[in-house]
Amino acid sequence: MYTRITNQTITFSAQRNLQSNKALLDRIQEQGTSRQAINRPSDDPVGTAKSLQVRNAQAANAQYSRNIDDGNGWLGTVDTTLTATTNIMNRIRDLTVQGANDGTMSPTAKQAIATELSSLKDQLLTQANASYLGRPVFAGNTTTGVAFDPTTYAYNGGPASTVQRRVDANTLVRVDADGAAVFGSVNADPTLDTSVFTLIDNIVNDLNTGTNIGARLTEIDQRMEAIRGQQAVTGTNQTMLARAEDANASRTVSLETQRSSVEDVDLAKVILDLQTQQTTYQASLAITAKVLQPSLMDFLR
Repeated sequence: MYTRITNQTITFSAQRNLQSNKALLDRIQEQGTSRQAINRPSDDPVGTAKSLQVRNAQAANAQYSRNIDDGNGWLGTVDTTLTATTNIMNRIRDLTVQGANDGTMSPTAKQAIATELSSLKDQLLTQANASYLGRPVFAGNTTTGVAFDPTTYAYNGGPASTVQRRVDANTLVRVDADGAAVFGSVNADPTLDTSVFTLIDNIVNDLNTGTNIGARLTEIDQRMEAIRGQQAVTGTNQTMLARAEDANASRTVSLETQRSSVEDVDLAKVILDLQTQQTTYQASLAITAKVLQPSLMDFLR
């Protein structure tokens, strides 16, 4: 059995081949213009899926980077505040040592020390209510706006009220500090009251009543030790953020390399392919023009 090949069949076949060559040429031109290997999902379904996965990972990594930056801001504020608090406590201790020397301190000198101590207490309150972006750094997620009440010095935070930042898929870092551990907490029972503000009030009261304040040095040293402990915790958290920042930067480079390998084109290869395909398309046009010569039927129409 013989198959008859008509001019129409040849024409349709030539047209189909030309369209295919032109579509490939257009695709290569588009890649050269956009410098993207994938301009629509149909260009490479598998590559598109990989691209979406990489871009999702990049978005998550970018969020971790923002979290790290925010955490550094929090911890930087905490560290600066603790340093200032330590300096104030050192001054309070020096004044207490001076005031404890009953043999050489006159009532007027003790009154001057009491006045300065009251001023230092106000400075401590300012440090205790330090904030970052409008949120107190010593009271976790409290909604009161301040860590310590300016009138009663009551602590507004809680043991479970902490601020954390996720720095990678598996790691949370605390970026605030425990205000009660740093400044103590007020309690109706004097034996349970650890507030540094109460301590200063007691020292001032002892100075005003003529009571030797030397015994208060132990309480001051205990409070300063607690502050140093919180500084150590803050330093540890800052170290964790620094490591997370380095790892995040490495992941950023790695993910961008993966994205580029999937989405970006090799420009030199695209230029070569474009030249080759243009030659192929022009040759196809020339050959088709020679093969599809007008027939007698074309003139009879």
